[in-house]
Amino acid sequence: MPKGIPPSIEKLIIQTKSQPPWTPRAKIYCYSFKGKTVYYLSSRCCDIPSTLFDENGNVLCLPQGGFTGSGDGKCTDFFTSRSNERLIWEDTRK
Repeated sequence: MPKGIPPSIEKLIIQTKSQPPWTPRAKIYCYSFKGKTVYYLSSRCCDIPSTLFDENGNVLCLPQGGFTGSGDGKCTDFFTSRSNERLIWEDTRK
């Protein structure tokens, strides 16, 4: 398990690894967004939205994906306002 990540995000990694591998691979990135540390879980496919979490594992929004491709519309500025990208986990299973 990567060091220095919150227990809620460790739990998310464990939950994701309990599923069959995604195509494309599941990835979790850490960002700064609106003065807070957030965690972005990539989507499985174009129609399944990506998810943005806070440090406590609460869902903040669905930044992209879904039927419209633009998520749930609750954080439309995520991709233009985020900073300090860091990949913290990638599912390497095949």
